[in-house]
Amino acid sequence: CVSVSPLSALSILLALHMASSNHLVCHMTNWAQYRPSLAKFTPDNIDPFLCTHVIYALATINSFNQISPIEWNDEQQYQRLNSLKNVNPALKTLLSVGGTVNGVSPFIAMVARPESRAAFIRSAISFLRTHNFDGLNLAWEYPGHNGSPQEDKERFTLLVVELSTAFEEDARENRKTQLLLSANVAGLQPTIDRAYEVSKISLHLDFINVMTYDFHGHWEAVTGHNSPLYRSSVDSGSHNNHNIDSSVSYWLSLGAPAVKLLLGFPTYGRTFRLITSANSLGAPTNGPADAGVYTRTSGFWAFYEICEFITSATGGWISEQEVPYATDGSAWVGYDNEQSFSSKVQWMTANNLGGAHVWTLDMDDFGGAFCSSGPYPLINHLRKSMGFSPKPTTTQAPTTTRNPIADFCRGRPDGLYENLADRTTYFQCFHGITYLHHCQPSLIYWDSCKCCNWP
Repeated sequence: CVSVSPLSALSILLALHMASSNHLVCHMTNWAQYRPSLAKFTPDNIDPFLCTHVIYALATINSFNQISPIEWNDEQQYQRLNSLKNVNPALKTLLSVGGTVNGVSPFIAMVARPESRAAFIRSAISFLRTHNFDGLNLAWEYPGHNGSPQEDKERFTLLVVELSTAFEEDARENRKTQLLLSANVAGLQPTIDRAYEVSKISLHLDFINVMTYDFHGHWEAVTGHNSPLYRSSVDSGSHNNHNIDSSVSYWLSLGAPAVKLLLGFPTYGRTFRLITSANSLGAPTNGPADAGVYTRTSGFWAFYEICEFITSATGGWISEQEVPYATDGSAWVGYDNEQSFSSKVQWMTANNLGGAHVWTLDMDDFGGAFCSSGPYPLINHLRKSMGFSPKPTTTQAPTTTRNPIADFCRGRPDGLYENLADRTTYFQCFHGITYLHHCQPSLIYWDSCKCCNWP
């Protein structure tokens, strides 16, 4: 029997937690490319060392029960995203599948029969391998909403189990690294009860992204925060559970392993239109504030839009929920900042969760043009708060050769560029550093699509 001092025991526990809380999963959306000016976002804007995993949203399921791209240039974007692994070989990428077709989830028809599930699973493995993704993210929001609640719930479990089994078989038979499997899941208790057999699906998912945001929004008649850590004194009834503490605690109570749960961190805020002079939590409202100039959707603003708003707004802090808000005239926004992210990381650490997931990369101030805090101020702060090592600034992958023209990228924006001297290669500029990538045999680089293709 070996005795361990209390200090040593604490060190061991902290080390074990840091080993388990090692996921910083960041979503990107394929529709952010259509935002104007400095808000336009593509994979070229991604810092390869910022997150441990990047999830590309969104693909769908076609009538043949196969994964299908949505945007006209998705496959080009897949290539640009996955080329970042040449810079950071430790980066993992996943493809998220979900959305709706005519307002109905494409999962409903697919999961209804064993043969349609099998067709989807075959398609998923082929699609992920072809496009060099490391895994699949299920974004069914939500089982039990459009179909039969109990049948959807059970069929979702079958899909998760069958995908996991097929991924294991694919890895074993083809001697490849096993594909990852994750899911975005609800944070509200009634939806959790209707949608998931928690203890069963938890066994087969590599990580579970709990969507701990959208707890309140302009659909309600009074102001409420998008992603509060705790309940507030103005909450009552079911709203007592509209917070991170209640949501994640409920997942844990149903048998989800803490190490597989990832806490959701939003890089956006929810807006309201005030209708009286009251402007604190619980103030009367009538719909959302005006849509953001760049996101152009009523009801929420990206963090970079909030940065512009708060320069002239009156700020406030909801101490009982540990989150900020701001008002200017009749506009009210509840959002997250570095302080609230720190509070959430402390809660996440105390509850031994497996890490964090961010919605989304493209709504942080990714280019550093709005908030005067450098690129990705929220996610960089989150990374630091979680205890990750400092990001390398000059590291490059062993498979990537440094461009002999050392100053090619000096003064150029991050992105991909053609090499006029050799079209079988192309340059990637990242933070002023030049990397030379090679196309696959028989392919050449086309600047029109930022991809390698046939001559």
